[in-house]
Amino acid sequence: MRFGHFDDAAREYVVTTPHTPYPWINYLGSEQFFSLLSHQAGGYSFYRDAKMRRLTRYRYNNIPADAGGRYLYVNDGGDVWTPSWLPVKADLDHFEARHGLGYSRITGERNGLRVATTFFVPLGENAEVQRVAVTNTSDAEKTVTLFSFVEFCLWNAQDDQTNYQRNLSIGEVEVEQDSPHGSAIYHKTEYRERRDHYAVFGVNTRADGFDTDRDTFVGAYNSLGEAAVPRAGVSADSVASGWYPIGSHSVRVTLAPGETRDLVYVLGYLENPQDAKWADDAHQVVNKEGAHALLGRFATAAQADAAIEALQTYWTDLLSTYSVRSGDEKLDRMVNIWNQYQCMVTFNMSRSASFFETGIGRGMGFRDSNQDLLGFVHLVPDRARERIVDIASTQFPDGSAYHQYQPLTKRGNNDIGSGFNDDPLWLIAGVAAYVKETGDWSILDEPVPFDNEPGSEVPLFEHLTRSFEFTVQHRGPHGLPLIGRADWNDCLNLNCFSTEPGESFQTTENQAGGHAESVFIAAQFVLYGAEYAALAERRGLTEVASQARKVVDEVREAVLEHGWDGRWFLRAYDFFGNPVGTDAKPEGKIWIEPQGFAVMAGIGVGEGPDDTAAPAVQALDAVDEMLGTPHGLVLQYPAYTTYQIELGEVSTYPPGYKENGGIFCHNNPWVIIAETVVGRGDKAFDYYKRITPAYREEISDVHKLEPYVYAQMIAGKQAPRAGEAKNSWLTGTAAWNFVAVSQYLLGVRPDYDGLVVDPQIGPDVPSFTVTRVARGATYEITVTNSGARGARGALVVDGTPVEGNHVPYAPAGSTVRVEVTL
Repeated sequence: MRFGHFDDAAREYVVTTPHTPYPWINYLGSEQFFSLLSHQAGGYSFYRDAKMRRLTRYRYNNIPADAGGRYLYVNDGGDVWTPSWLPVKADLDHFEARHGLGYSRITGERNGLRVATTFFVPLGENAEVQRVAVTNTSDAEKTVTLFSFVEFCLWNAQDDQTNYQRNLSIGEVEVEQDSPHGSAIYHKTEYRERRDHYAVFGVNTRADGFDTDRDTFVGAYNSLGEAAVPRAGVSADSVASGWYPIGSHSVRVTLAPGETRDLVYVLGYLENPQDAKWADDAHQVVNKEGAHALLGRFATAAQADAAIEALQTYWTDLLSTYSVRSGDEKLDRMVNIWNQYQCMVTFNMSRSASFFETGIGRGMGFRDSNQDLLGFVHLVPDRARERIVDIASTQFPDGSAYHQYQPLTKRGNNDIGSGFNDDPLWLIAGVAAYVKETGDWSILDEPVPFDNEPGSEVPLFEHLTRSFEFTVQHRGPHGLPLIGRADWNDCLNLNCFSTEPGESFQTTENQAGGHAESVFIAAQFVLYGAEYAALAERRGLTEVASQARKVVDEVREAVLEHGWDGRWFLRAYDFFGNPVGTDAKPEGKIWIEPQGFAVMAGIGVGEGPDDTAAPAVQALDAVDEMLGTPHGLVLQYPAYTTYQIELGEVSTYPPGYKENGGIFCHNNPWVIIAETVVGRGDKAFDYYKRITPAYREEISDVHKLEPYVYAQMIAGKQAPRAGEAKNSWLTGTAAWNFVAVSQYLLGVRPDYDGLVVDPQIGPDVPSFTVTRVARGATYEITVTNSGARGARGALVVDGTPVEGNHVPYAPAGSTVRVEVTL
């Protein structure tokens, strides 16, 4: 069952009913100001940090699920409704929500009046703009009154939801009915003390009335759907003092049949320097020069339209770096539009703010941000460079790192701390990807501090060395890396032994004396240790590279000797030295992470897809047999049915959910890539289609979440609601699936000296053309694909056959044509 459709030409997903199984959202903004927006106008806005600079309030775990947003009420002769359906929920004659790249357009029509609002964050602005078109579709004149609504958050979202004894007394606003460009409301809570920032909510006409007090606007004991002021048909001109500040303008509109009236609303964030905060000597009136200038840039619908056009051009240019024409519309729309778009959103957000992450409890992840970089480095390499420096600056001198950092301050998050022993190696992965994409070797000489401590700066390459050496120095009795608090799987807590309800598995003090080891980190070390050696060698550090490769070989052998269970790779050794992920146990026999990553690292690969004696082939066959479902590959099987204290949080979830037998879409791509490594492109593409949202659109009633972006998790085969997705948008799934499909299935990936062209996608896609821009040159790569297992492409570059699969980088501005035959 579907609830809309793709419009590929417009690069939009069109939601055709408000009654989706869950709110389907979009992200507005690509620089410093961001908004989350559902198809029902729910969500909120913030500047840079969803915890510390939140402009509008949103309530998670609410009933209904999507309560709170930016709403436009219509009073049409006493008939009150909202074009977004929520919150009034009056029946609409027509509803449509178009989620595009950085904008959404929500249209509702009732009783001959159509209201279409385009929401977007303009390039270079710290503001959300709402461009409204009100059209009389009836054959008679209409006079209606529109009531806008936003509810201001008191900046710190956590304090806003907890410190009521203070917050219910500090709300302050200013109102300008006659601002230079219409009417404006200013939210200035705490501006009189330590804050240098305020918010503005304006409309580009003189409003007929306003409200800034929530209780007056909504009415005692009412919901937003029963708001008193829209039902009264006239604003109360209330001024918030303490209590709950909001922004609402009423605009009365008279329309002839067929006539349209355009309005522009702007919600903006402004800062003033300390010596220019005030417009008066008494320090009571906010200096509004910045706000007036902002409102002036969107004083007309034509200005808003121009900004929308600029935003669309920006995305067109951005997505031109990698595209495919394959004849498979689902593959093309995911590669060309939605997967890359989601990669950019995860670049901006990490895991901090979605409809599943409140933006309060998490900042930017060290591991997360490095992996996200793999999916967006080709789009915004300059910003990727900045992100790498930010990440590396939170590393400690011993090579470990803060697990998270706050985006506003860029400093490490002490609440969660460090001790996740996979973190250091992800920095090598991110830097290697950046250098391969850009050829910018100078980044390795960039001075970067430890723990953001001035004076501790060393070249970035030294940070990579500390990352490498941290793993070398933290190995257990089997020669495998120690896991610490956890590895990639935050819920595999082998040193925790928690018995206290509510205790954090990740931050509680670990028990000393054990030697819990991770086969996953071992495979990760083999893969990224080799990248470290390659970087060292290209810096002329031949002895460093040689020694690094020696240690990598040691760990590779340790995996084959101590990390192999007979048919698949073990997951770990626990605190007591017992294997985890072994056929000898009734539950948790096989785990997905080491099977994918070990084969990605080339461990036990053998001679190709038919080498059934090779550990890699055996492990992947076991994955298919034991972890496979129609909805993707589960994380482990069988799931745990009782709490395993020696394993930690992983066994606290019900069987089939999250890390306990759920389909963790983040690590499915590792198996997809692994299948291409052994030459089974058909199997790789099959796995790809099982979790990719465009291929799941027809079962949206089962999947429940957006059919245009990946979810973190899909309920596994032991769950009562198998196939149901959770945690959409902010997931490493976006980056890893783009790596899997663009670099391995379609087979075009950057290396240090050229592009590797090695497609492996099976017979379902008999031909395709990839256009790839790399280091200023354009590569047009046409593939004729037999789909035969194990076949590798024969390349003709600009008419000349070449050996191997390597295409050297060409001068910027040139076009290279590559023909590939499998």
